[in-house]
Amino acid sequence: MAFPARLARFNRAVTNRFARPVAGRVPGLANVVHTGRTSGRIYRTPVNAFRTGDGYVIPLPYGTRTDWVRNVLASGGCRLETRGRTVPLRTPRIVHDERPSVVPEPIRSGLGLLGATDVLYLSEDHPGQT
Repeated sequence: MAFPARLARFNRAVTNRFARPVAGRVPGLANVVHTGRTSGRIYRTPVNAFRTGDGYVIPLPYGTRTDWVRNVLASGGCRLETRGRTVPLRTPRIVHDERPSVVPEPIRSGLGLLGATDVLYLSEDHPGQT
């Protein structure tokens, strides 16, 4: 189970407008910069994002079928605006994890209560890496 679609629509229309300007600077929040699959338009979607050993993990409380997740998967990566810098990311992969240990405890518990068990892992794209 994930957040209801109605809440996702509200957040996209209202909450994201306020979160987007600060998400790239506040720890635990970031903007995923991705390109629309059909429009080619550049989008910025505020998310929770956490550093892992080789990249970042993003919890998916709205599930794996949201437009931004589908855009990132289709393009094979994105950029992440986090803590005042932009990080290129690649190799997106969705992992089903009942209690994702790389997510901080308060958020992990909240995701567990919602039944949101999918996360998106992305590797940092270092120059010269294939």
